[in-house]
Amino acid sequence: MHHRANYATVFIGSHLHPEGETLDLDWADDAGDETETFEFDVPTDDPREPYLGIQAFDVGEYGHEIRINGDPLSGFDIPPGDGWQYWVDTVTGASLVEGTNTIRVVRDDEGNDAFAVGTVTVHWKEPVEE
Repeated sequence: MHHRANYATVFIGSHLHPEGETLDLDWADDAGDETETFEFDVPTDDPREPYLGIQAFDVGEYGHEIRINGDPLSGFDIPPGDGWQYWVDTVTGASLVEGTNTIRVVRDDEGNDAFAVGTVTVHWKEPVEE
């Protein structure tokens, strides 16, 4: 059986921060400790080897989570970095399903980190009929 790559792009556009710690970003919605839940579609019942790429701005601490379908990815999800960064992480600890899936970013509320998330692209392989 052959497989092909597929993906879904989700614009998060959110600024996560504790009360009183903000960044001056006119393109990002104020999210507080967690973003809204965003949806994306997976057109196969057999998504394989999923991973995601995330654009993040001014992440200062480890501990923030990316949740797929309500489940947090395992390990650390977004590493610290000044300015813009693009981070790739495997989708482990959570699963993609056929149809509608959800994604949400949750700030570690034990710290004072203020950061923003731009676009997330979720990738997977899917079987191709021969």
